[in-house]
Amino acid sequence: MKKIVLSALLMLAVCGSAFAHEMELNDYKVFGKLNNETTLRSLVRYLNADEEQHGQLKYIFQLTERKVNSAVEKGDEVSAENAMFFNLGNAKSVLSPEQYRKYLLVLNLTVAGKEELLVAEN
Repeated sequence: MKKIVLSALLMLAVCGSAFAHEMELNDYKVFGKLNNETTLRSLVRYLNADEEQHGQLKYIFQLTERKVNSAVEKGDEVSAENAMFFNLGNAKSVLSPEQYRKYLLVLNLTVAGKEELLVAEN
């Protein structure tokens, strides 16, 4: 049963960038919300990230927020998508593979508007 659940989570995480084509321009603002200190602390705790990763993620999220806000103000979907890929690529370079999968899961669930993930018990 664990293998099935992990496979499902992995599949969801691997499809992380697939939501880009389904997102509306304002949906990209989710990346700017990562720059909120409370949100960032919670994410760092969930990812079990160390202090160095915390600092790097904070910097990435600050830059991403600027890029997304600029793109949304201009109504430029291509720039918004580029900002998303900037965030994903840099987060991937900072995080371990397991942490990155968790990060993608959080983003996917947030964008999809889901508040919880229902997982079958063993």
